[in-house]
Amino acid sequence: MAMMTNLLATSKALKLHVSFFSSFPCRPNHFLARRLPQSMAPRVQTSCSYRETSLKAMTPFTTPEPEPSSVTEGVGILRFLKGKNYLVTGATGFLAKVLIEKLLRESPEIGRIFLLINSKDQESANKRLYNEIISSDLFNHLKQLHGSSYEAFMNSKLIPILGDIGEDNLGIGSDIAAKISGEIDVIISCAGRTTFDDRYDLALNVNALGPCRLLSFAKDCKKLKLFLHFSTAYVTGKKEGTILETPLCLGENITSDLNIEHELKLASEAVRKLQGSGETKKLKELGIQRAQHYGWENTYTFTKAMGETLIQTMREDVPVVIIRPSIIESSYKEPFPGWLQGIRMTDPMVLAYGKGQISGFWGDPQSFVDVIPVDMVVNATIAAMAKHGCGNSELIVYNVTSSSHPYPIRAGEFMDLAYQHLCDFPLTVIDLPRWKFHSSLDGFTSSVFDIIAKQERGTKNEGGEAEKSHTTLSFRGRRILDYFVSLARTYEPYTFFQARFDDTNTRSLIQELSMEERDMFDFDIKSINWEHYIVNIHLPGLKRESLKERSN
Repeated sequence: MAMMTNLLATSKALKLHVSFFSSFPCRPNHFLARRLPQSMAPRVQTSCSYRETSLKAMTPFTTPEPEPSSVTEGVGILRFLKGKNYLVTGATGFLAKVLIEKLLRESPEIGRIFLLINSKDQESANKRLYNEIISSDLFNHLKQLHGSSYEAFMNSKLIPILGDIGEDNLGIGSDIAAKISGEIDVIISCAGRTTFDDRYDLALNVNALGPCRLLSFAKDCKKLKLFLHFSTAYVTGKKEGTILETPLCLGENITSDLNIEHELKLASEAVRKLQGSGETKKLKELGIQRAQHYGWENTYTFTKAMGETLIQTMREDVPVVIIRPSIIESSYKEPFPGWLQGIRMTDPMVLAYGKGQISGFWGDPQSFVDVIPVDMVVNATIAAMAKHGCGNSELIVYNVTSSSHPYPIRAGEFMDLAYQHLCDFPLTVIDLPRWKFHSSLDGFTSSVFDIIAKQERGTKNEGGEAEKSHTTLSFRGRRILDYFVSLARTYEPYTFFQARFDDTNTRSLIQELSMEERDMFDFDIKSINWEHYIVNIHLPGLKRESLKERSN
């Protein structure tokens, strides 16, 4: 407890605020390294030709399957959900909203879900609940199910709590805190800052200290059965080989040189010294510098690792489940295929490609694109919640990822399928060149420079001006180039990613489900047909979300 007191005391000095989130010229650059298995029907018509597969690329990733459970009742998901009360942070974010929808749709007899919402007052918190959740098209199935009583049903289940995970005591008034702490069965920690190169002080306050504050509140919850925390599969830092489902512990799988209190003081001192011009830029640079010094790719994964470590250190006898998803993308099936909120990890590259802004990226075509549909993450979460929500004092980790798929999708295949879809259903560019992977940042930079210069020459010529040298760019052109170069540097750890995530715990959990539970809460990644998902589900969903963001 002394460590927690010191950390939270240090956090006061930071004075932080939280935000919720969450050309292929020929054969050498044609990257569909193998055909997807014929058994993965239904298949779509493809405009791509495939090259021969190496035996190495064809070898599926296999680990021993657990024996099927003899328990016909499964883990009792619906029985567990009935009547339980929840506290959810980050409730207006992509993942949390899909989780809330699934809970309400499959278990209408669920208790109440208290949503920690960061707003200036209770009235604005109520408005956020209505505008960002109740009126969202994500809940259309519930609207149809409940008809005219839909809003009454939602308001009876979803209770907005004015608060801020970046403040002491979660920013919740003492009377409200005392009232809800006696009702909560499960706490779901979903809040986080997900920008890779975030300000170090803000990321520390939310991703590292936020779970500490939530855990302190959890210890006052008399009925608490489980503390469930969303992390990221990339939380272990720069690793190779197979990444296990093990908790992070200082001195074991995290270097003992990492002193979190020192990092908090360092960030606090930087804030004090850097007030004024250039503060944000320098604090972002500090985060990346500290992350890479200790072996992490970026500020996001580094501070999420600190958050996990503090949970492990301070939880005492609180039962904890940590869910580590990889790159969460649009829904595979539920509540309907292709639902997405925001432009996510792989999406900016695909959209820029379809708009003719880039023709390739810096990366390895054989690297793994570890995308996982959001509904599979949600289903795995609910199953884990039911299995471990019995109050036993333990901490277990679940990797919810796709690299353990027998035929995981690689970057070259992903972009080949994007090319196929964008040729059949263009975004803006009709005659799209095939995607090219660049082995160096200089090569990618030169490629983007040439595209921007060509577009600027075309614009000037249309205006009747004489053609100018393409060795210089306009101010706007330089900003566009800087953006894509920055994006390439930020994504480099992932566009060359070769490690794979062990999911033994997740597969064992699937085996424990009854057949009815598997139908209702499917998260078996082996069932994913990548070609169908990317071409027919994800990319159309991404285009819809892009149009919606532009209209807003």
